[in-house]
Amino acid sequence: MAIKQISVFLENRHGALSEVTTILKNENIDIRALSIADTTDYGILRMIVSDTEKAKNAIKGAGITVHATEVLGIKVPDVPGGFSKVVDALGSKKIDIEYTYAFLTPKEKEACVIVRVDDNEEAIEALKSVGIDILKETELFY
Repeated sequence: MAIKQISVFLENRHGALSEVTTILKNENIDIRALSIADTTDYGILRMIVSDTEKAKNAIKGAGITVHATEVLGIKVPDVPGGFSKVVDALGSKKIDIEYTYAFLTPKEKEACVIVRVDDNEEAIEALKSVGIDILKETELFY
């Protein structure tokens, strides 16, 4: 039940992010979650969008480097220690977390966390074994 994420490599220059968001707007593509990590020369914009392939093709068509990656979407109770349960479950199976970012849902007391791990199937098994729900891509756009 992996979710497709796009990673866009942006030059560290004025207007680079605007170019990408304008492309998505013009293609009527909704952004559900995003994260930006930067270095001196470039940034990596990671996004969960409503139409991954359409977004990828439109961004690539504009000459911008973009890749699709599979990540996990996890339901986490929006309470102190909610994410700790996820980290502990993955750590107990020695599953490395490469990166993560989160967003709240319209549902009360629930958050979503996007996690990139080295083994999706093993991570799903570990998380389900401690009662953590894995999101389907369709659940992100309700």
